[in-house]
Amino acid sequence: MIKKLLIASTTLLSTGLAAQVPPSEDMRLYDIASATSAQRIGSDIAELVGFGTRHSLSDTQSDTRGIGAARRWIKAQFEAISRDCGGCLEVITIADTVSGEKRIPEPHEIVSIIAIQRGQHDPNRMVMISGDIDSRISDPMGATGTAPGANDNASGMAGVIEAARVLSRYKFSASIVYMGLSGEEQGLFGGKIVAARAKQLGWNIDAVLNNDMIGNIAGINGVIDNHSARIFSEGVRWVETVEEARKRYFTGGEVDSASRNLARYIKRMGEQYVSNLDLMMVYRLDRYGRGGHHRPFNAAGFPGVRIMEVNENYDRQHQDLRVENGRQFGDTIEFVDFDFVAKLTALNAVALAGLAWAPAPPANVQIEGMVQASTTLKWTPGEDENLAGYRVYWRLTTEPEWTHSRWVGKVDHYTLENIIIDNYFFGVASVALDGNESPVVFPGPAGAF
Repeated sequence: MIKKLLIASTTLLSTGLAAQVPPSEDMRLYDIASATSAQRIGSDIAELVGFGTRHSLSDTQSDTRGIGAARRWIKAQFEAISRDCGGCLEVITIADTVSGEKRIPEPHEIVSIIAIQRGQHDPNRMVMISGDIDSRISDPMGATGTAPGANDNASGMAGVIEAARVLSRYKFSASIVYMGLSGEEQGLFGGKIVAARAKQLGWNIDAVLNNDMIGNIAGINGVIDNHSARIFSEGVRWVETVEEARKRYFTGGEVDSASRNLARYIKRMGEQYVSNLDLMMVYRLDRYGRGGHHRPFNAAGFPGVRIMEVNENYDRQHQDLRVENGRQFGDTIEFVDFDFVAKLTALNAVALAGLAWAPAPPANVQIEGMVQASTTLKWTPGEDENLAGYRVYWRLTTEPEWTHSRWVGKVDHYTLENIIIDNYFFGVASVALDGNESPVVFPGPAGAF
């Protein structure tokens, strides 16, 4: 069997198919990265702050204050963007009633605003960007107090709206979904409701990019940093079965979940196409003891990450507006750096565009090579019309990012001669005719998208 595979690989290589290497860059992505506007983002953050509070249990009837007014304003922004692109966005609400919870004891409707930019060739394959609509003060139940939520999380929500403005100028193979999620501060309920609806509707979600606090550059640690961001991602999949865990124990994959390889993809894309940006992958679901709206999607089995600033200022998170002993508390707009939000919005935009232009990640990736001097990877070929072929990746088991790769063409298997399976981690990515790649897929259930 191994000999047959080797012959097949050699034959395909000799035809010249593998030599037709797609381009290494997509110049459109540089244009996308430079198109985000700090001025527009600042204006959107000011609008959101102007609602006084966006607490999930706040007023829903007022036109000027509370979560209801904020939701309607966000919906109006998506609708305006859709008009500008000839109706390219499908703007919907996804809602459900929550009650009996610690932070939502009485029945309350949690409403999220969703805009879908349908893909031209594979519309049910989706890549998502999210920001949180809601804000809060020190008391998580304080629905009437003033909670500007400028950085947490008007910055993320403004980034989602701006990404929609920029990306709606283009057409993509897969769908891009822009999400304003409610109920985050009360228990991640908006994300739970949307993830459940996505499973019900059979959405094929390749990526969720959750943006939660992307505007602060001055940390409580005294560090001022306008060029770095963190990407948090789960290691072992939340939905892993007992049998899958047993296989992973012997073959590896603890640091190669779909979410973690999505994080590697975002880091590579951001540092390639966005100027003066350094990205830190954090091998943890979220900050220690804290959570964000990517988590419900991970719990539903979808790849997802959290993108945020590196140096936080805790005086400006979940705080009543006040001054104590000359120390100012509260999440107000003067502490948000609009240029930094624009930079991280550009990061999201190039990652989403690359994902949506790329073919679907390879399916059913398998590996073999025990007691051999070579390693063979196999996968199920995709049917994307823009699929050029595949690239095989490998790295030392202690390396955080993929260090070696080889273009192998439009095949369903490939053998790496004299590269021993025991010494490396391996994966496969799909490559489009224009050069855009999917995230790398680690073999077996541990890394499957």
